[in-house]
Amino acid sequence: MPDAASRAVVVLLAVLGAGTTALQLSGAQEAGRLVPAALALGSGAAAAVLARRAARLPRTARRPWQALAAAGALLALGQVLALARPDRDMSAGGVEDLPALLAVPVAVSAAVLLLPPRAERRLGTRVVLDGLVVTIAVALLGDVLLADLLAAVRGPAEGLIAVGYPLVGAVLCGIGLVTLTAVSEDRRRAAGWLLASFVAMAVVALGGAAGRTAEGAAPVAGVVTVLAWLAMLGTALGAAAADPPVPAADFPPGSRRALPLRGGVLAHGAATAALVGLTAGVVAGRPLQAAEAGAATVLLLLAAVRTLSWVLDAARLTRRLERTEGWFRALVHSGDAVTVELDAAGRVTSATGAVEAQLGRPEEDLRGRLLVGLLHEEDRDLVVRVAAALRDGAPDGLPATGRLRTADGAWREVEVSGAARTGGRRTGDGLVLHLRDVTERRASHRELERLAYTDSLTGLPNRARFMAALDGALARAGRGARACVLLVDLDGFKAVNDLAGHDAGDRLLVEVAAALRAEARGTDLVARLGGDEFALVVDGGPDEALALAERLVAKLDRTSRHAAPGEPETAGPVLRVSASVGVTEVLSGADASATVREADLALRTVKAQGKNGVRASGEALVEESARRSRLARDLPGAIARGELRMVYQPVAGAEERRVLGVEALVRWDHPELGPVPPEEFIGLAEDDGLIVPLQRWVLATATAEHARLVAGGRDLKLGVNISVRHLQARCLVEDVTRALEGSGLPAHLLMVEVTESVLMDDDERLLAELAELSALGCVVSLDDFGKGYSSLAYLARLPVQVLKMDRGFVSGIDTDPRVAALVGSVVDLGRTLGMDVVAEGVETRAQLEVLTALGCRFLQGWHIGRPVPAADLPARVDGFDPALVGGPEAVAVP
Repeated sequence: MPDAASRAVVVLLAVLGAGTTALQLSGAQEAGRLVPAALALGSGAAAAVLARRAARLPRTARRPWQALAAAGALLALGQVLALARPDRDMSAGGVEDLPALLAVPVAVSAAVLLLPPRAERRLGTRVVLDGLVVTIAVALLGDVLLADLLAAVRGPAEGLIAVGYPLVGAVLCGIGLVTLTAVSEDRRRAAGWLLASFVAMAVVALGGAAGRTAEGAAPVAGVVTVLAWLAMLGTALGAAAADPPVPAADFPPGSRRALPLRGGVLAHGAATAALVGLTAGVVAGRPLQAAEAGAATVLLLLAAVRTLSWVLDAARLTRRLERTEGWFRALVHSGDAVTVELDAAGRVTSATGAVEAQLGRPEEDLRGRLLVGLLHEEDRDLVVRVAAALRDGAPDGLPATGRLRTADGAWREVEVSGAARTGGRRTGDGLVLHLRDVTERRASHRELERLAYTDSLTGLPNRARFMAALDGALARAGRGARACVLLVDLDGFKAVNDLAGHDAGDRLLVEVAAALRAEARGTDLVARLGGDEFALVVDGGPDEALALAERLVAKLDRTSRHAAPGEPETAGPVLRVSASVGVTEVLSGADASATVREADLALRTVKAQGKNGVRASGEALVEESARRSRLARDLPGAIARGELRMVYQPVAGAEERRVLGVEALVRWDHPELGPVPPEEFIGLAEDDGLIVPLQRWVLATATAEHARLVAGGRDLKLGVNISVRHLQARCLVEDVTRALEGSGLPAHLLMVEVTESVLMDDDERLLAELAELSALGCVVSLDDFGKGYSSLAYLARLPVQVLKMDRGFVSGIDTDPRVAALVGSVVDLGRTLGMDVVAEGVETRAQLEVLTALGCRFLQGWHIGRPVPAADLPARVDGFDPALVGGPEAVAVP
């Protein structure tokens, strides 16, 4: 783009052109001095701007314009020398012509420097032919136009001027054409301006020759010469402005056109003009010179050769096009897509490929029809959408899908997999569409999507669909819409599964799903999250959601008989099933996971408060959640800060009537929250993956303190509770060995207590881990026996020496004969399996007497002794009152 300086010089040249024309046509005497001065001023200004432009370009890109600036400076110098000879003879020439003549080869060098580097410069025969044709045509045309001038020359000087100037112009035109054809595409505009400058220079040469030698032609020739001179300078500035600021060596190879079309057109145009001019002269009675006839013959031959090369090129391109078209047709017919061409009005002009198989209509039926008329009314914007996607040149909106009516009236889903305009990017062109039948694929996709978002048992949406619906509700909440989330969990479902079987449980889930659907509105989403947990996304505020939750609790609270498969409905156990519901509002700015956590917190609160109810999230739940978060954050550093401590509860023998062992219990004294119940932070440690480092500390501390107790001559066993997570971590044996070695405690004094949940994990590796502990010499105890659903068959395989009955058995043993009978069965089971049985939770004398009467030898609980720190344990052991475990007299079992 021209800069301000270039535009200013162009304006200056226009002013100079108008002024000099007026001076020359008026015949003023001052024209002899003012015209050269104007030309000198214009040439110098143009040279300065060209030099300034060249200085801003990279080194390899500035050379052509430095040469052109030098040519402009030489032209300005010639006009300055002309001013020094006011009385010069125009026909004789003089020293002022020498700089002008030198400017010609300098300008030619600018054209040469504009060409690509030599390694990439492949002019070719066609480019050379075009240059020769233009050179000869311009020379011949100049000869025709200056025929009378050449006949009137008087001496060698005039002959040199009359013949040399036109030849120089011809050569310049030929070189300019070659440059235009051979340069890279990026510099094509600059080469075009340079060719225009060379043509203007040729006009200057012809006008100069006419003005110097033709009597009476000086005024007109002078005007033409001056205007052509100024045009030459202006087009030279245009060439410099059009050149990109990139070195010619940086242009990618092969960026030139394969066929020099512009050069061929200009060459044929020049040849035609020359031959027409020569023919017109002959018709007018002008004699044909031998040189002119020879030049015309050569020109015709060169033009014929050039035409032949065009014919050969056209034949070569035709063959290549035919091959390409054949490949294209083979590609189209070998694929499964149908290629449909539409005109600007949207009518089908052609269709290729498996048309009837893909679109359900023969090609003849499609041709001439409006494609929009065959589409479903909801999909009739398909063509518009495809055209809009192509508007910016890239089909980002593809593939697009629509429904197309077949010949028998059915609908097929077709996909536009590709599209293009028939004429490039013009908006009035038609379209080429690639269509394929995707009916089966879309049906499969919808089925897979349905399966992916549907619970297979109940037919309800699953967790993934629920989370997507919750995301939508959150988005609507940002726009002011209200919604709530309900989490529904069944109470008593596990008993149905365990006692009546999984088939009965599945039937119950299906019935619950139907009940939830019946109570929910059509705009609400009901989903099954897994197991016996359901969820609803309700459109409405908390009042509507709580009312729905209350209806659900009332409807799902039932006591019924659950028969096993194959049994009559009157068979099976009678079990009660109810529901607990947690409710939270969907708030703008929250995320889906946080919303579900709020509802889950409310649900767990209902469970903790007795089940079969409704609870909404609120401040109390937030406080509970904040406490749990605080404990989770502080627990990892509790050991380092010394906030954990150990206490020990005695275990007494009924026959020995003394303390036989102690159970190690960990306590956490939080500096701000106070004592934290073990059931609160132990579960937290298991959930957050902190149970293994916590129990390593317990093992190390308890064995070290117990070793000091044993060193005082007390033969006591130490019981340490171990989480099943520690067993699953596969490092318990190593941790126990390290603790024993560090404390010096004998292995047979350590009793590893695991909960009966290990029975539910039928894993040979856990069995091997326990066997290694037993082989190490440790005693393996099964804690809380009877609290869950023990597998007695698996119990026989475990290396367990002690069963510790859950305190739930002991609490009613002195008042309920059935509980006493059950405890007696556990004692007998232990005796049969060779296991000692320990009763936990002994709090009263009556409980102790019943247990001893049933043959339970080992007792633990507040009646025997409360947990005490290690410092107080020696006094508690040594001062134990044997009367606490009763006398030898018999007690009646209730």
